[in-house]
Amino acid sequence: MGAWALLLPLLVATARAQVCAVSNNIFEVQENTIQSGPLAHVDVPTGQQVTLGSSSTPFAFRIQGTELFLNVTPDYEENTLLEAHLECKSGNTVVTQLRVIVFVLDVNDNPPKFPFELRVEDVPEDSKVNTTVIPETELEAQDPDKDDVLFYTLQEVTPGAGSFFSLLGTNLPALRLDRPLDFYKWQSMSLLLLVRDTQEENAQPSHTATATLVLDVRPADLRPPWFLPCAYSDLYVCINAEYQGAVPTGHRLPAPLVLHPGPIYAVDGDRGINQRVLYSIVTGQDDGTFAIGADSGNLTMTRSVPSPKTFTLLVKGEQSDGARYSVTWVTIEARSATGSVPQFLQSRYYGTVARNSAVGVEVRNAASPSLPLRVWAQDPDFPDLNSAITYRITNNTNFRMDGEIVRTAAQLTQEGVSYAEVEAMNTVTAGTARSVLEIQVLEPQGPAPTGPTESQAEDRRFSVVDMAALGGVLGALLLLALIALVILGHKQFGRRLKCCSGKALDHQALTFDNQAFSDPHEANWAPAPRASPGPTRAGPPEPPEPAPQEASGSAAAGPAPGAPEAARDGGSPAAVRSILTKERRPDEGGYKAVWFGEDIGAEADVVVLNAPAPDAARAPDSGSEHSGDGDDEDGEPGGSSTYV
Repeated sequence: MGAWALLLPLLVATARAQVCAVSNNIFEVQENTIQSGPLAHVDVPTGQQVTLGSSSTPFAFRIQGTELFLNVTPDYEENTLLEAHLECKSGNTVVTQLRVIVFVLDVNDNPPKFPFELRVEDVPEDSKVNTTVIPETELEAQDPDKDDVLFYTLQEVTPGAGSFFSLLGTNLPALRLDRPLDFYKWQSMSLLLLVRDTQEENAQPSHTATATLVLDVRPADLRPPWFLPCAYSDLYVCINAEYQGAVPTGHRLPAPLVLHPGPIYAVDGDRGINQRVLYSIVTGQDDGTFAIGADSGNLTMTRSVPSPKTFTLLVKGEQSDGARYSVTWVTIEARSATGSVPQFLQSRYYGTVARNSAVGVEVRNAASPSLPLRVWAQDPDFPDLNSAITYRITNNTNFRMDGEIVRTAAQLTQEGVSYAEVEAMNTVTAGTARSVLEIQVLEPQGPAPTGPTESQAEDRRFSVVDMAALGGVLGALLLLALIALVILGHKQFGRRLKCCSGKALDHQALTFDNQAFSDPHEANWAPAPRASPGPTRAGPPEPPEPAPQEASGSAAAGPAPGAPEAARDGGSPAAVRSILTKERRPDEGGYKAVWFGEDIGAEADVVVLNAPAPDAARAPDSGSEHSGDGDDEDGEPGGSSTYV
């Protein structure tokens, strides 16, 4: 037994010397790492060769001599484990088999990815707050890196959209509704969903991905039909219109009734849904006098009303799906018809229409081209409400009446003015009235309405060159007019402008003649009576002296030509008494004329008649008198006289 114990290590060593061996057969390598050196060394006995077995990971390894190399750059997303099977052979006989395993370690080298780039989702308008609009499983991104934790954020693209939606959590990308939706204010909203594979934005490495969410608000059936025009309305409520009309007694009108403020008409309050509205009469008539069109809402008579009576009809407008309805009142008054003749509001109506307009085009109102030309006749018994009046054009086949609207009955190819007579007839009383239509056919500014032909540039009345030439002529005329105005102004006001310029003027430049105080038939007029006989023109003022009694009397007897008109009417209660005086103060120049009213006591209006020029005031009295005499000879006022 002891001999065997001594021989066993020798046998084991001998056996090991006969087989292949590696120092380590398990390795860990990070993905994307390039191994330049050998992965392992294989101990090969003499006389044997080492090769890769067929069960090795394809193309992952190679053997050079007794060295094992990694032949690829490992990628965790492709292979998490690489395996090499080594075979040591002696000739064709496999002596030893070895197994080398390489574990590929994952690193954050891949960005997350959403299953979509754009997601469009319809959200009902009446969705409850805090409900999940899109679940997490439909929004979460995928990351090939197994150890990555994804973090989600929501960014608004449409301003304000972030206040409506949010995510359930940073790591839970389910979309939640945070506030009520309003189809009329927010019909579509866009959000940007962002995912990151690191919690910190600045972490390295870090990868992100984005996707766009478009949330289209689908209108919900929240509002009933609205009868138009609403007495009051906003986006959510309408106070329905109520309709009124009148019919004659003893007659059945064949046409739909004309109502105020318009025909019975309702629309779905949810404009985004716009369900068709059906009409019916609920109450208000027991004998079936009236009928209403289920689709049109036109109210017609089924029989006549024998005596005056008022009908109050309750009309219902219901959605075609039966989900919602609303009601309104229609009041119809049956009145006795006395045979009154209708009356047009205008004796002539003016309209325009484009040349080459097709048949059936509305004639436009000349005063308001955006509106159609509408004629209107009233019956005294039914002002603004008569349904029995019909209209027709009697003498022009190019136009026809469509109710109260004027339309073309033929294609109009010639420019010019057309006249037509329109007749209004009360179908109950047979009374008629007539008015005139004056319709101007104009060259269209653009393509004729629904017409097959187009106006060419050559057919225009004036070209651009013509208009430019006309503008040049008008500009030249304007320049000539301005030059003429400057010349006339200089002749009329030049002397006054020189006076105002502050330069010294000669004696004649200070002479002004106020024609309001001059009698064109008399050569002379004196502001105050003089002692010498005969009228003489007043010269420069003389020193003060007492006025003679007879001169005062003569001055009082005849009013001055410039006196107010009331002074000449002695019998008028407001007669004014004129007194002329030669008295003047040393510090004031000229004479004063004073008119006194009989009923105003001592109050007086004072008007300066003579204001001597400064040069004349400084001259001697004799010189002044001589100057005055010279003025009398040539018939012109003295240079120092000023009349106001």
